[in-house]
Amino acid sequence: MSDRKQTCDVCGREAIGIQSLGCCASTVCKEHADPQMRSMKPGEKKEWGICFFHRFG
Repeated sequence: MSDRKQTCDVCGREAIGIQSLGCCASTVCKEHADPQMRSMKPGEKKEWGICFFHRFG
């Protein structure tokens, strides 16, 4: 990942990770993240069916 600060695609706040829900991927903050993403530890990656989650470290 780059050293620059990542921001939420929805609201512009600091992002906690990237989530891909089928065909759509977005960088999201804690508020806009899927519950699966919010429950993950920093640096964790998870595949769940057609969904993929990467929590920033």
